[in-house]
Amino acid sequence: MTPIRKISLGPSETLMERTAGGAVKLRAKAQLDAYPAKITDRLVQFAKAAPDRVLIGQRDAKGEWQTITYAQMLDKVRRVGQALLARGLNAERPIAALSAGDLDHAVLKLAAMHVGIPFSPISPPYSLVSTDYGKLKHVLGLLTPGLVFAADGGQFAKAIAAAAPKDAEIVVRANPILGATSFDDLLATSPTPAVDAAAAKVAPDDVMKILFTSGSTGMPKGVIQTQRMFAANQQMQIEMLPILREQPPVVVDWMPWNHTFAHSDLGNVIYNGGSFYIDDGRPVPGQFERTVRNLREIKPNYYFNVPKAYEFLIPHLRADKELRESFFGRVQMMFYAAAGLPQFIWDALDELALQTVGERIVMITGLGMTETAPFMLCANWPDGFAGLVGVPAPGVEFKLAPVDRKFEARMKGPSMTPGYWRQPDLTAKLYDEEGYLKTGDAVRLLDERDASKGIVFDGRIAEDFKLLTGTWVSVGPLKTKIVLHFAPYVRDVVTTGADRDELGVLFFADGVACRALTPDLPSGAPEIDVLRHPAVRRRFAELLTELAKTATGSASRVVRGMILEDQPSIDKHEMTDKGSLNARALLDNRRDLLAELYADKPSPRVLLAKLEKVA
Repeated sequence: MTPIRKISLGPSETLMERTAGGAVKLRAKAQLDAYPAKITDRLVQFAKAAPDRVLIGQRDAKGEWQTITYAQMLDKVRRVGQALLARGLNAERPIAALSAGDLDHAVLKLAAMHVGIPFSPISPPYSLVSTDYGKLKHVLGLLTPGLVFAADGGQFAKAIAAAAPKDAEIVVRANPILGATSFDDLLATSPTPAVDAAAAKVAPDDVMKILFTSGSTGMPKGVIQTQRMFAANQQMQIEMLPILREQPPVVVDWMPWNHTFAHSDLGNVIYNGGSFYIDDGRPVPGQFERTVRNLREIKPNYYFNVPKAYEFLIPHLRADKELRESFFGRVQMMFYAAAGLPQFIWDALDELALQTVGERIVMITGLGMTETAPFMLCANWPDGFAGLVGVPAPGVEFKLAPVDRKFEARMKGPSMTPGYWRQPDLTAKLYDEEGYLKTGDAVRLLDERDASKGIVFDGRIAEDFKLLTGTWVSVGPLKTKIVLHFAPYVRDVVTTGADRDELGVLFFADGVACRALTPDLPSGAPEIDVLRHPAVRRRFAELLTELAKTATGSASRVVRGMILEDQPSIDKHEMTDKGSLNARALLDNRRDLLAELYADKPSPRVLLAKLEKVA
C-alpha cells in the first residue's frame, strides 16, 4: 500500500438495527460529548487564551492582508452587539446581510449570534445578478428584517430599493445611499453590561441563523438554525476528526457565506481557535489565480473545498514546484463537499502528493445539508473513494428508509433543524412519522453485514425517472458517470429520457477546455464559436459513442446529446446560487430543445452515438 500521512481520526464503529418495515437504523457507538450553549462562548474563550491570534483576515483594495485577532473581534462584537440591542432587533425584526463575506460581515454576524438576534446571510446574486429581484423579494418578505446590511451602498442600491422593507434600517460600509447608517457608527458604540446580560440569556434552542436553501426545487426556504444545532455540529466534527482540535485550523476559504459549507467552515475555525482567511479567488477561469496566490502566502494546514476547486488546483500544482511543496508539506487533511469528487481528481491529487512528499494526504468527505447544520455523515478514514460518504457522527440517529426502489437518508439529533422559517406547511412535510428529517438523498450500505464500512451516496430520490419501457433510471450515479467520462469538456449535464424510449443528455460545456480542441480559432473568438466548432462536436460525438458502448442496458445507455449554447438562468430557477443545476426547472423551461433532441429527424445540433439500437 502507498504511504499516507498519519493524523488523528475518530472512531467509526457503527451500530445497526433492522426494522420489521425494512428500514435500517444506524448510530455511532461513541457518545457525543458536551458542547457550549452557543458558538461565541468559544470566541470569549480564545480571546482570553490566545488574544493576539488572527481569527479572520481579508485583503484590502491594495492587496494587503487586514486581520482581526480574537481579542479585537470580541471587542468589536460587544460594541456592535450593544448597537443591535439598542435598536430592539429580535426574531420578528432580524438582520439580513446582502453582500458577500468580509470583515464587517463577520463582526455583524458574530455580534448578532452573541446577543441572540437571528441573522440571515442572503445570496449576493439575488441582488447583483437577478434582474427581477424575485428571490430577494421572497426571502426578505419571509424575514421582515429590521436591519439590512450591504458592504457597498451604491452596488446594492437598486436591490435595496426594490426589495428591502421600507422601515428597515440600512447599514453600509462604503458609498452610502440616502438615509443609510455607516457601519462605523455601530463600531463606535460603547458596550454596557446589557451585552453580557443578553449573551447570558441566549438559550441553546434560540434561533441563531436563518440560512436559505439554494432553491433547487423551487423558491428558497429559510432553514432555522439554532445555537444548539451549530455548537453540537462543531462538536460532532472534532469527535470524528480530532486532528482539528490538536492543530487549530488555518484555512483559505472562498465559499459564499450564505451557504452552509462556509457557515460550517468559519464555525470550525472559531470552535477550535483557528484562523480563517477569506479567499478572493473562485474556481472559475481568470479568478483561480487569486486563490493560488493566497495559498502561497497563507499556507493552510487544512483545505476545505468543492470538487471543482480541486480540479482547478491540479494544473497549478503540476506546474509550480514551490506551490506543490508548500501545499502538500503543510496540509494535514483535505475535505470536499457540496458535490461528488470524480475519482480522476482524487487520483491526481494522490499522485502529486506522492511525488512531492512521499505520502498521500487524507481526503475526507461526508453527507449533510443546510437542515442538518450540515454535518451528518463522515468518511473519517484514510482510504475513501468517490461516492463513499461515511458513517453517522456521534449524536446522530440515522435511518435508511425504503422509498420505491431505494433507501432515503433520514436523521434525528441535536443538529437537526426545527423547521422552515414562517413556512409551517413545508415544515410539516420535512419529517417522517418517527420524527426523522427526510433529506431526499438516496443512500445504500457498502456492506450489508457491516455498517462500519460506510454508506454510499446513491443520487436524489426525486431525480429518478422511468423510460417509456417502464425501466427505472438512477440519475445520480449516471450523471456522475457522464461528467467523469466527458471531463474536462463539461461543467454539468442534465439527463433526459422521462417517458421516452431512450436516454439523452444536455451538456453545459466548459468553454476553456473546449477551446483547446480548436487551435485554428483566434484566441479571442467568442465561446459560441468554440461550442459550434466541428472539432468540438466531433469530440463530443466520439465520447458519446464510447460511453454508450459501456452501457449494460437501456437505463444506462445514453444515445443522444446536445451542447447548450446559453447558460442556466437564476431568475428562472434553473441554477442555484452555488452553481448547481435545477434539472426540473431547466427541462420545463426548454421544452423546445427537448423536442428537438428527440425529433424523428434530428437537427444538426443533435449528437448521436454510433450504435445499433438495443432493446
